[in-house]
Amino acid sequence: MTEQLPISIFVCDDLSEKWSKFKPTINKLAAQFNFQAMTANWYGDEDTIPYVQLFLETPTRFVEQQKQVKTNEMQTFKTHSDDVFSFIDNKESPQLIYTVAITEVEQELLEKQPKLLRNLLQIKLQKIFGIIAKQLNLNPI
Repeated sequence: MTEQLPISIFVCDDLSEKWSKFKPTINKLAAQFNFQAMTANWYGDEDTIPYVQLFLETPTRFVEQQKQVKTNEMQTFKTHSDDVFSFIDNKESPQLIYTVAITEVEQELLEKQPKLLRNLLQIKLQKIFGIIAKQLNLNPI
Protein backbone atom coordinates (compact mmCIF):
# COMPACT_ATOMS: atom_id res chain seq x y z
CA MET A 1 0.00 0.00 0.00
CA THR A 2 1.37 3.39 -0.93
CA GLU A 3 0.87 6.39 1.28
CA GLN A 4 -0.64 9.57 -0.07
CA LEU A 5 1.88 12.36 -0.39
CA PRO A 6 0.83 15.62 1.25
CA ILE A 7 0.74 17.41 -2.11
CA SER A 8 -1.13 15.81 -5.00
CA ILE A 9 -1.67 17.32 -8.44
CA PHE A 10 -4.32 16.05 -10.85
CA VAL A 11 -4.87 16.96 -14.49
CA CYS A 12 -8.20 16.79 -16.33
CA ASP A 13 -8.33 14.44 -19.29
CA ASP A 14 -8.87 17.25 -21.80
CA LEU A 15 -5.51 18.79 -20.94
CA SER A 16 -3.56 15.53 -20.71
CA GLU A 17 -4.95 14.41 -24.08
CA LYS A 18 -3.99 17.72 -25.68
CA TRP A 19 -0.36 17.56 -24.48
CA SER A 20 1.22 14.15 -23.97
CA LYS A 21 3.86 15.60 -21.63
CA PHE A 22 1.33 17.22 -19.29
CA LYS A 23 0.97 14.31 -16.84
CA PRO A 24 4.68 13.39 -16.68
CA THR A 25 5.54 17.06 -16.15
CA ILE A 26 2.96 17.37 -13.38
CA ASN A 27 4.25 14.19 -11.70
CA LYS A 28 7.77 15.65 -11.62
CA LEU A 29 6.51 18.98 -10.31
CA ALA A 30 4.47 17.23 -7.59
CA ALA A 31 7.60 15.40 -6.43
CA GLN A 32 9.56 18.66 -6.52
CA PHE A 33 6.95 20.60 -4.52
CA ASN A 34 6.59 17.80 -1.95
CA PHE A 35 10.36 17.86 -1.44
CA GLN A 36 10.44 21.67 -1.20
CA ALA A 37 7.57 21.61 1.30
CA MET A 38 9.47 19.07 3.38
CA THR A 39 12.63 21.20 3.38
CA ALA A 40 10.53 24.27 4.31
CA ASN A 41 9.31 22.27 7.35
CA TRP A 42 5.67 22.03 6.24
CA TYR A 43 5.65 18.47 7.60
CA GLY A 44 7.42 19.16 10.90
CA ASP A 45 4.40 18.26 13.06
CA GLU A 46 2.82 15.01 11.90
CA ASP A 47 -0.50 15.95 13.48
CA THR A 48 -0.83 19.11 11.40
CA ILE A 49 0.58 18.13 8.00
CA PRO A 50 -1.30 20.12 5.35
CA TYR A 51 -2.77 17.87 2.69
CA VAL A 52 -3.19 19.76 -0.56
CA GLN A 53 -4.86 18.62 -3.76
CA LEU A 54 -4.47 20.71 -6.89
CA PHE A 55 -6.75 20.13 -9.86
CA LEU A 56 -5.71 21.57 -13.21
CA GLU A 57 -8.73 22.15 -15.43
CA THR A 58 -9.79 23.70 -18.70
CA PRO A 59 -11.64 27.02 -18.31
CA THR A 60 -14.97 25.30 -19.00
CA ARG A 61 -14.42 22.62 -16.36
CA PHE A 62 -13.09 25.26 -13.96
CA VAL A 63 -16.39 27.18 -14.18
CA GLU A 64 -18.40 23.95 -13.78
CA GLN A 65 -16.39 22.95 -10.70
CA GLN A 66 -16.72 26.42 -9.22
CA LYS A 67 -20.52 26.36 -9.61
CA GLN A 68 -20.71 22.87 -8.11
CA VAL A 69 -18.65 23.81 -5.06
CA LYS A 70 -20.60 27.03 -4.53
CA THR A 71 -23.95 25.19 -4.66
CA ASN A 72 -22.70 22.83 -1.95
CA GLU A 73 -22.49 25.95 0.24
CA MET A 74 -18.95 25.26 1.36
CA GLN A 75 -18.25 27.90 3.97
CA THR A 76 -14.54 27.64 3.31
CA PHE A 77 -14.85 28.45 -0.41
CA LYS A 78 -12.46 31.19 -1.51
CA THR A 79 -11.76 32.76 -4.89
CA HIS A 80 -8.08 33.73 -5.20
CA SER A 81 -8.12 35.01 -8.79
CA ASP A 82 -10.06 34.54 -11.99
CA ASP A 83 -8.33 31.20 -12.53
CA VAL A 84 -7.90 29.82 -8.97
CA PHE A 85 -10.35 28.94 -6.21
CA SER A 86 -10.07 26.75 -3.13
CA PHE A 87 -12.09 25.10 -0.41
CA ILE A 88 -11.44 22.77 2.50
CA ASP A 89 -12.79 19.23 2.36
CA ASN A 90 -13.37 18.02 5.93
CA LYS A 91 -14.91 14.65 5.01
CA GLU A 92 -11.87 12.55 5.92
CA SER A 93 -8.67 14.18 7.01
CA PRO A 94 -8.92 17.90 6.22
CA GLN A 95 -7.62 18.69 2.76
CA LEU A 96 -7.10 21.99 1.02
CA ILE A 97 -8.41 21.66 -2.51
CA TYR A 98 -7.35 24.16 -5.14
CA THR A 99 -8.82 24.19 -8.63
CA VAL A 100 -6.72 25.96 -11.23
CA ALA A 101 -7.70 26.84 -14.79
CA ILE A 102 -5.17 26.60 -17.57
CA THR A 103 -6.60 29.59 -19.41
CA GLU A 104 -7.33 29.82 -23.12
CA VAL A 105 -4.42 32.27 -23.53
CA GLU A 106 -2.06 29.86 -21.75
CA GLN A 107 -3.28 26.98 -23.91
CA GLU A 108 -2.74 29.02 -27.07
CA LEU A 109 0.78 29.84 -25.89
CA LEU A 110 1.48 26.16 -25.24
CA GLU A 111 0.18 25.20 -28.68
CA LYS A 112 2.65 27.63 -30.25
CA GLN A 113 5.52 26.81 -27.88
CA PRO A 114 5.04 23.40 -26.20
CA LYS A 115 8.52 23.64 -24.62
CA LEU A 116 7.13 26.26 -22.22
CA LEU A 117 4.87 23.70 -20.51
CA ARG A 118 7.09 22.97 -17.51
CA ASN A 119 8.00 26.60 -16.86
CA LEU A 120 4.41 27.81 -17.20
CA LEU A 121 3.10 25.13 -14.82
CA GLN A 122 5.93 25.66 -12.34
CA ILE A 123 5.35 29.42 -12.17
CA LYS A 124 1.57 29.02 -11.89
CA LEU A 125 1.82 26.38 -9.15
CA GLN A 126 4.55 28.27 -7.29
CA LYS A 127 2.13 31.19 -6.91
CA ILE A 128 -0.47 28.84 -5.45
CA PHE A 129 2.00 27.44 -2.96
CA GLY A 130 2.74 31.02 -1.94
CA ILE A 131 -0.98 31.51 -1.25
CA ILE A 132 -1.07 28.25 0.74
CA ALA A 133 1.99 29.19 2.80
CA LYS A 134 0.45 32.55 3.65
CA GLN A 135 -2.96 31.01 4.40
CA LEU A 136 -1.49 28.39 6.75
CA ASN A 137 1.30 30.58 8.13
CA LEU A 138 4.02 28.29 6.76
CA ASN A 139 7.45 29.00 5.34
CA PRO A 140 7.29 29.73 1.59
CA ILE A 141 8.56 27.09 -0.80
